[in-house]
Amino acid sequence: METQENGSLRSVLLTQLDTAWALTQYHLNGLTTQECLLRPARKGLHVEQGPDGVWRAEWPESEGYDIGPASIAWLTWHMGFWWSMVHDHSFGTGSLKREDVHWPGTAEGVQAWIARLHDQWRSAVMGLDDSELHASMRTRWPLEGRPFADIVAWVNLELMKNAAELGYARFVLAVADR
Repeated sequence: METQENGSLRSVLLTQLDTAWALTQYHLNGLTTQECLLRPARKGLHVEQGPDGVWRAEWPESEGYDIGPASIAWLTWHMGFWWSMVHDHSFGTGSLKREDVHWPGTAEGVQAWIARLHDQWRSAVMGLDDSELHASMRTRWPLEGRPFADIVAWVNLELMKNAAELGYARFVLAVADR
């Protein structure tokens, strides 16, 4: 971690990111492919490997509780999905779509993918000054017309939420009767 100037908006946002990232790393550490592919209940969001060898995630029609809990594979795909999307739409071409984002197929692949997304995102945010964070020119997905700092704050919240979901799923699976 690089030291940030005290009081800057970028410093606050990166400190939040670093905190969320530490929890994410804790829950990704030691993750196995078997854990990823276990389903915590008889139904819930999951990934499936197609005949072409590509792992694709199911997409919910609703966000109701009746869809069931997601597998760790789906949770990690979702993490990679939104982070890939926000990075592409903020710093790239803005052409990436949900269907273009695939699950890596192994826990090691997940760990490398999520770490790479973190590093790319942190580096990109490090390159911004507070005036760029207050501007909305980069704000295209998932929000529009807001200061880019709102997107960075959303990433921090989404990452912390996904880390908590991942941790909860790992705790449940660790003691499940199988």
